[in-house]
Amino acid sequence: MIRERLIFEISDEGKKGFSFPKLDVPESKTVTENFPLRDEIKDFPQVSELEVVRHFTRLSQTNYCIDKGIYPLGSCTMKYNPKLNEKIAQIPSFLSSHPYSDQEMMQGNLKVLKTMEDLLAEVTGMDAFTSQPAAGAQGELVGMMLIRAYLEAKGDPRKFVFIPDSAHGTNPSSAHICGYKVKEIKSNQQGTVDLDDLEKNMNEDTAAIMITNPNTLGVFENQIKEVSDLVHSQGGLVYMDGANMNALMGICRPGDMGVDVMHLNLHKTFSTPHGGGGPGAGPVGVKSILEPYLPIPRVIKQNNHYLFHSDYPKSIGRIHGFYGNFLVVVKALAYVLSQGPDGLREVSETAVLNSNYIRKSLEKEFHLEYKTPTLHECVFSDKLQKKHQVSNLDIAKRLIDLGAHPPTMSFPLIVHGALMTEPTETESKADLDLFIQAMKQIAKEAEENPEVLKSAPHHSYVRRLDEATAARNPKLRWEP
Repeated sequence: MIRERLIFEISDEGKKGFSFPKLDVPESKTVTENFPLRDEIKDFPQVSELEVVRHFTRLSQTNYCIDKGIYPLGSCTMKYNPKLNEKIAQIPSFLSSHPYSDQEMMQGNLKVLKTMEDLLAEVTGMDAFTSQPAAGAQGELVGMMLIRAYLEAKGDPRKFVFIPDSAHGTNPSSAHICGYKVKEIKSNQQGTVDLDDLEKNMNEDTAAIMITNPNTLGVFENQIKEVSDLVHSQGGLVYMDGANMNALMGICRPGDMGVDVMHLNLHKTFSTPHGGGGPGAGPVGVKSILEPYLPIPRVIKQNNHYLFHSDYPKSIGRIHGFYGNFLVVVKALAYVLSQGPDGLREVSETAVLNSNYIRKSLEKEFHLEYKTPTLHECVFSDKLQKKHQVSNLDIAKRLIDLGAHPPTMSFPLIVHGALMTEPTETESKADLDLFIQAMKQIAKEAEENPEVLKSAPHHSYVRRLDEATAARNPKLRWEP
């Protein structure tokens, strides 16, 4: 494969992307006076229009994306997103709405926000939602800010937040930023929260537990109600990371499990593309005890009229410019309305079915640390391949050769050499079989010809990189 040159390398002195005929009218300096333009840009590439088009088209074709094939990143829920939702978000009335518009001119926008928040409350069993958080990590932070505000109002913010070792990796940061010390709660042999360890650590200094359900092993926390009751008995609150909600929609509701506050990822579960920097959306839902503390402004409906309302004295305040990433909410609402309650349930059931099909198909070739039944994702390890000096990194690189994106690697930390696989509901059986076939080929190569894996990828646009050197000595500027 021929390496695509940098656009600086394509450049030749004197080339232009376009040219105009000489002026046949007097030249006006009004434009340049009002909009000063640089005469020269140092080292700016000089290329033709065709070279620009071909350069960036070729680069785009080297990218792997969901439109090309399976994206089995565990916990990321990289499902295919219907193009229709993108079209709806591009409706001019939505696309050109200005956040400083008068509320009378944005009734449709406000109705979208309010409708989506009400539907999310119904799906999750929570009492109220805010759409302000821009992503899951900010949603986590908002959730912990709400808990702290509530406990401070009671006179004691407390000291500790419990986080199971199977929870999402961003949870400890969210708790720490809110001034809490983190205590890790161990998992039992089934991969769920060890109730004995939780009870041993539980006391009146505990502010909350942050629990991911299903957890990062793909296992449903079947003792979630007991966990909630135990934390509540000491006056603590229960935060649920809802990033894995794709396994639960229409089947069960966190609000019925004793959860007090949770976030969702619209850019995972509810059909808005993510990756490459966003945009995302991480709406936060709460039970009624936390509702007074939600960020302002809030969208309310009054006399069949929608408006922003900020008269909430206990609110934690504004946490995002304007009201979050509005067009992401538009796409998510289109998705929810098109699916309906039966469709959302089918989404989760199919996601669970697809994941278990992969798990069952590969359980002889790859090690499973936990034998507990899993839902939307399963976590293999490289334990069997390590006998042949083949690591999960080698497996991932070889998958690139075979036309698939690698699963999430080395997470969760409680599974050494993890390969965390989530196919989502949008993959057909034929595409799942292609992934399974590739994984089985890799398992066979690890036994018969491990060097093929250890030097992979062989056919990709970029070969295996020296990642350690790149991290220690990054080169961030182009040098001619």
